[in-house]
Amino acid sequence: MTSRKASRTSPGSDRGSATAWSLGLIAVLCVVFGVVLALGQAVVIRHRAAGGADLAALAAADHWTEGSAGACARAERIAEETGARLVRCVVVGDVSDVTAAAGRGPFTAEVRARAGPGGPGAAGTPGSPEGGGPPGSEEPQKRRREGP
Repeated sequence: MTSRKASRTSPGSDRGSATAWSLGLIAVLCVVFGVVLALGQAVVIRHRAAGGADLAALAAADHWTEGSAGACARAERIAEETGARLVRCVVVGDVSDVTAAAGRGPFTAEVRARAGPGGPGAAGTPGSPEGGGPPGSEEPQKRRREGP
């Protein structure tokens, strides 16, 4: 006589395998979710550092008349208000060059930013000797100068 209990748990049965596969899938999804959260945190920290560096450079360039110490003090205050910390600040003339950092541990980002006057003749602006305009923008100017 065959007992009912023996027939349910016969060798080679796949009873309970769906539970094992479900637990494995849940574990993989948790790891993927953790990686996505970590990448999101890294992006946020990078943006915070970039914003802090940009605003600190603008603040230092705006206050260059106060001297390097005064301009860098203003840049440091602005960087701290944006959630970043000032790592480096150099003011040469009316151009500031700052580096700001945000985050801690493995999620640390450092960003460098420069700011200065942007009037005509500034480096990298169209019409300046260094160029900086769209490709081919220098050519029409040369033709006008060489014309009759």
